[in-house]
Amino acid sequence: MATAAGQILLARAGDLLASPQQGMASGNLKPSPDPLAGPPVADFADLAAPAGLVAKLLIGGEMSKQYILETTGGGVAVFDYDNDGWLDIFLVNGSRSEGFAKGNEPTNHLYHNNRDGTFTDVTEKAGLIHHGWGQGVCVGDYDNDGNLDLFVTYYGKNVLYRNNGDGTFTDVTQKSGLLTATNLYSTGAAFLDYDRDGHLDLFVSHYTLYEDATRFGLGSEAGCHYDGLPVFCGPRGLRGATNTLYRNNGDGTFTDVSQRAGVVTDGHFGFSPLVLDYDNDGWPDVYVADDSTASLLFHNNRDGTFTEIGSLAGVGFSEDGREQGGMGAAAGDYDGDGLLDIVKTNFDADTSSLYRNRGDGTFDDITFASGIGRNTKYVGWGVGFLDFDNDGWPDIFIANGHVYPEIDKASAGTSYNQRKILYRNKRDGKFEDVSLRGGPGIELKRSSRGVAFGDLFNSGQTDILVSNMNQAPTLLHNFMAYKQQSLTVQLVGKAPNRFAIGARVTVRARTLHMMNEVRSGGSYLSQDDLRLRFGLGDAGKADKVEIRWPDGKVDVLTDVAGNQLIVVESGGRIVRSTTYHQMPAKLQRQL
Repeated sequence: MATAAGQILLARAGDLLASPQQGMASGNLKPSPDPLAGPPVADFADLAAPAGLVAKLLIGGEMSKQYILETTGGGVAVFDYDNDGWLDIFLVNGSRSEGFAKGNEPTNHLYHNNRDGTFTDVTEKAGLIHHGWGQGVCVGDYDNDGNLDLFVTYYGKNVLYRNNGDGTFTDVTQKSGLLTATNLYSTGAAFLDYDRDGHLDLFVSHYTLYEDATRFGLGSEAGCHYDGLPVFCGPRGLRGATNTLYRNNGDGTFTDVSQRAGVVTDGHFGFSPLVLDYDNDGWPDVYVADDSTASLLFHNNRDGTFTEIGSLAGVGFSEDGREQGGMGAAAGDYDGDGLLDIVKTNFDADTSSLYRNRGDGTFDDITFASGIGRNTKYVGWGVGFLDFDNDGWPDIFIANGHVYPEIDKASAGTSYNQRKILYRNKRDGKFEDVSLRGGPGIELKRSSRGVAFGDLFNSGQTDILVSNMNQAPTLLHNFMAYKQQSLTVQLVGKAPNRFAIGARVTVRARTLHMMNEVRSGGSYLSQDDLRLRFGLGDAGKADKVEIRWPDGKVDVLTDVAGNQLIVVESGGRIVRSTTYHQMPAKLQRQL
């Protein structure tokens, strides 16, 4: 991330200084040219302001960052906290090194979806006012009451909010056993049922040791530089942390089973845990995007333990064996072969990484062969697969933003505020950079962090919520109309996993073969919609919808019409179907 290995050189007296061009995680790659212009393929526009999303996310200094802590955080979530069928929004806020006067401290924000294209800030009413260095967020129904709960990570003490089912939340961190004895620098988190007992467990990543977040700041004797500019130090030269796995005891409490489960790997700079069943054995595995150290893949041994095989599986390093500055990660079956592939974002002077699942427990790094290796001047964060044009083939969206505001004074061929990247799936194993053909929202420059994907207006499109450093968030909606239809699937699982986290949905429509899983966490410290959306291409229906529930049971639906959201309960019964809504007139794009 922030300061990928070799990008920041920790130079103490007597240390041997290396050139930034020799850094491993930087990739040592020259900036690439912008993609070619051409006919528009999408029309993403920013609707944050008219939708009422105006809260500014305050994360570190605006003109300069004193410490590495000021560069992380910014997780976002889209989830239906009140079960009214419309996605609401949660934004994780941060702080600043100098602090704030009492009463002026920034807080996280919960926005209620008004179902008319606007949102209302209900943070105080919901009991979610909280101050501090927020980092990430994930959701899951940990206590089996039918309401989605919030877990928010912090530099300090993490917080578990129980959803009371009446529009309010209660801090149950201590009661649940998740209040740690010491402060931690936690980052990403995800609920998962790793032992398949039906109760949602919790995986948490950590970045550096707590005290190292403000060690060797800007102007310290360590003397760190980037492109000749004095900057804060890290993560290289700082002390890495490990991961934590909490087992759900089924009574509203958790137990730390990290050591017993085999997820303790000291010395890594962990960001985003991604839960996926990469080997199709029905048990959730966990991939962790790590900064400046090898990324990790924890294979589920199906006995309550994991084995870390990232390097052996080919997803720990780049194709040429380099450590990378990994931040965000997402899973998707981009080539329709029934296997989940992984995309990971990295620091600048490097590319994002695309790992193709071989189906034998290993992956091929096809970053350059696929075409996504063309971009090297961005610092990537939130990422996800989405089918923006409904052709049945997952595309890729990446939000970017540098970590040094001072970079604009340098000649590094990059900038602090950066545009987004949109890759269109060419259906032949390759992607095309269509960023300059995707609408003004893609070209909007910000220093972005967290990204969450979901249909916020129930219009059948995948909207994209992006957090931005020291600015209001961005809400991207695609206004382009396509002939192809889509189908959205919402699952109602058996208690205690009523939201069916870990379930897999496979859709076949003519020659198309699509697959995804219901997951908590992912992207960069963020939470996507738990509903799954599939483009149907030239087919007007799904010939077959196969649901593999978390307990391994399988239901099959046939001849399911498109242009609708269906709610399916365990057993295969469609309990509700709703056609997509028109976008509210007040939000219609003026072309």
